Amino acid sequence: MTPPDVVLPEALAEAMARLLPAAATRLGVAVSGGGDSMALMVLLADWARARGVELEAVTVDHGLRAESGTEAALAGARAAWLGLAHDVLRWKGAPEAQGNLMDAARRARRALIADWARARGIGAVALGHTLDDQAETVLMRLARGSGVDGLSGMAEARRRGRVVWLRPLLGVRREDLRALLRARGLDWTEDPTNADPRFLRTRARAALDALAPLGIGAEGLAGTAAAMAQAPSALARAAMVSGLALLRMDRGDALLDARGLDALAADLRERIVAQVLCALSGQPYRPRRAALRRALAETRATLHGCVIAREGDRLRIGREWRAVVGLHAAPGAPWDNRFILRPAPDTDPHGCTIAALGPQGLAQIGAWAGCGLPRASVMAAPAVWRGDVVLAAPLVRRGSQWRAQVRQGPADLLRGVLSD
Repeated sequence: MTPPDVVLPEALAEAMARLLPAAATRLGVAVSGGGDSMALMVLLADWARARGVELEAVTVDHGLRAESGTEAALAGARAAWLGLAHDVLRWKGAPEAQGNLMDAARRARRALIADWARARGIGAVALGHTLDDQAETVLMRLARGSGVDGLSGMAEARRRGRVVWLRPLLGVRREDLRALLRARGLDWTEDPTNADPRFLRTRARAALDALAPLGIGAEGLAGTAAAMAQAPSALARAAMVSGLALLRMDRGDALLDARGLDALAADLRERIVAQVLCALSGQPYRPRRAALRRALAETRATLHGCVIAREGDRLRIGREWRAVVGLHAAPGAPWDNRFILRPAPDTDPHGCTIAALGPQGLAQIGAWAGCGLPRASVMAAPAVWRGDVVLAAPLVRRGSQWRAQVRQGPADLLRGVLSD
């Protein structure tokens, strides 16, 4: 058997040749102290040194467990031993996190690392996900009833904003990475949550062991993901073309031809609506498939910080007031990333702030029913406030000294469907 010190560097080099442009001179690696990311850092250190690439390591300390500080210190010590710069980023949002704490921590980790990378001019960050992680992900998504996108698993490379996230170890088994560390005399930490049956991934790992006698193993599931990965790009292009034909804007709301939408295949229909929801709300992840289907089956529903309502032969998607109630912006600055409100040249904006109209503002502006927007959209519309007084609501009432610029058109709402 070929030793891991020979096989793994070759596998990594092949993956990096596919994933990273030859001109790239800087790379980040996220390391937790666990065996997968620790082995990735070791492999990348050799790879980067041989190619003149500057490699920097980063660890996020979530503070969720007492051992997290020690694990971050171990990652830092290994990085120093390899001659790498290493930073520890600390998440302080755990006490305020709502709902799924582990999901909140994962999103915070990505955001912190992305900010760290941008500050250092690093365009790509490598993650230590393995073939086993890919198989577990596919199994979990099968359990959730995922469609083509979900069953295509984790992508080897995916751009989010200005950072490309790389997974060069998706073809490598977890145990092989640990064999590499043992061969080099290096230790690592084991996250106790990996053995906690309360977490779905732990149960998926156990289920894979149970399915092995049926011939359903990690390699097979990872192969399924690779085969399925060919379909989403074609579906995304079809969704963009269909969406542009069906979508128009109404003062920041998305209006979709309901009959045309209903005539599409379910995957295209859901893909279009999910992308509109993400674009309006600013959320990077799509709603769950089951939740989206329930919302589309109803006359009116709230999902992803938006209101979805059927209005005869059209489907209106706008922001939900409760999702924007705490947002404030200065005049001339983006509000909810979707609008910019500016005063006329002879209007004094001193002391003004932009915030949602809401019920308090609605009571102040008087008759609004003739504006052509439903009440939910009026409530979520941006207004100019001075203290507790509404000075203008230009999307709802015309003729004021303030103008609203809508920053999103149909192509802006749908563009993200091509990058998912």
